[in-house]
Amino acid sequence: MTNELSEDIKKLVIFRLETLPSNRKISIGSQGEFTKDELIDHVKKEDSVGKKIVEVELEFLRAIKEGVIV
Repeated sequence: MTNELSEDIKKLVIFRLETLPSNRKISIGSQGEFTKDELIDHVKKEDSVGKKIVEVELEFLRAIKEGVIV
């Protein structure tokens, strides 16, 4: 993945994050737990947490495309 995220990818990931329930937190390894809004902020900032969530989302979408997840 390049250092800078494309706007389309950021928009896609943010759209998917917005579908999460507001009362849920997501754990990102040793980085800690984050709310939906915190994750969206990290994606917008393109920091290490934001890039990790983008990576995870893209891997998930690839798995669906390849039929690994149905």
